[in-house]
Amino acid sequence: MTDYKHYKLWKPYGYLSQFVNNQNRRKNKKLLGDLGDFDSSIMPIGRLDEKSEGLIFLTDNGKLSQLVRGGKIEKEYTVKVDGIIDKQAIELLKKGVNIQIHGKTYKTKPCKAMLMNDDPQLPTHQKPRALKHGATSWYRIILTEGKFRQVRKMSAAVGFPCLRLIRTRIGEETLDGLIPGGYERVDSFKLH
Repeated sequence: MTDYKHYKLWKPYGYLSQFVNNQNRRKNKKLLGDLGDFDSSIMPIGRLDEKSEGLIFLTDNGKLSQLVRGGKIEKEYTVKVDGIIDKQAIELLKKGVNIQIHGKTYKTKPCKAMLMNDDPQLPTHQKPRALKHGATSWYRIILTEGKFRQVRKMSAAVGFPCLRLIRTRIGEETLDGLIPGGYERVDSFKLH
């Protein structure tokens, strides 16, 4: 039996979800490897774009990566949007909306979404939005899929552009106990 290494990490704003930078146009970018001394066999499961934050799993178990990305494990996001999102927009998100993926129209799968009445208790964003731009609001969304920039595209599709995006949960694992840039080793991931 192989002893796998597993970590959960809070990817901070401004980092790429990778360990090695193979692109010339992305020189001097911050990488996950800058956050700790990880073995070269470790890989991230599930990507977050550079401007997104939150929970990422790190592992050297490729089969686990396939399981998490396979479309059955819930991923929960807390989303700050431009404007005051309403129940109508939330209902559209729940039913699925059309977004563009690599130049083709894709209808997202039905999902769970809910308004948030209060601002979440999260560390301050590194680049806060100027107050002069108007009102903002928050909602939560739970998906089992993860297309390229899907949550951002879904928010825009219902008329509320995303200003901040934090993945707070994968399966049963959460950000609890972590700070941005922090990580902890775990024996296994609680996925169901």
